[in-house]
Amino acid sequence: MYIPNHFQSENHQSDIGFMKRYSFATLINTHNNYPEATNLPFLVEEKDGQLILSSHFAKANPQAKIIEENLSLVIFNEPHAYISPSNYEKEQNVPTWNYIAIHAYGQAKIVQDVEEQLRVLDKMVQFYDDAYVNQWQSLPMDYKLKMVNGIVAFDIVVTDLQAKYKLSQNRTAKEQENIVHSLSASADTNEKEIAAYMSKLKEDH
Repeated sequence: MYIPNHFQSENHQSDIGFMKRYSFATLINTHNNYPEATNLPFLVEEKDGQLILSSHFAKANPQAKIIEENLSLVIFNEPHAYISPSNYEKEQNVPTWNYIAIHAYGQAKIVQDVEEQLRVLDKMVQFYDDAYVNQWQSLPMDYKLKMVNGIVAFDIVVTDLQAKYKLSQNRTAKEQENIVHSLSASADTNEKEIAAYMSKLKEDH
């Protein structure tokens, strides 16, 4: 991913927090020089100094058959906002977009062990729907195993993490203030979230 220096992430833990918050991501693999992509929920965990992404396909998904062939790319992104030139101090300016994007690269490994598959599903239920935990735990094991038989679970150990925070760091303090004010007043959730990230970035510096 192209990342100019002023948009480069400086906080690994902020990157991890963003990935966990916007964990419904896009997984991309290539097969015979053709890109395949699936949108999936991910568990994002740090374990023994490694960043591990876990998820699962429906077994019928053709991408499940090729995921171990080559490097996987998982793209985490969500809030984005149009930035109007009206926020700038000089008239000779053009529109742009503010956004955050994190690209995680790594080799996927299919989880074959049934106990491990169930463990991952348990953790996903806890993360995404804590209110459902008791109901999930009460389900008969034969039902759970039938569900497991219909999926392909996998882990990706991240070997390259590229994080881009394009939040007007290259603009003047006054222009940044104008943008935060404009986006904060918007009814659009994405724009409000970008304003919040911009404000936090300023506080951190």
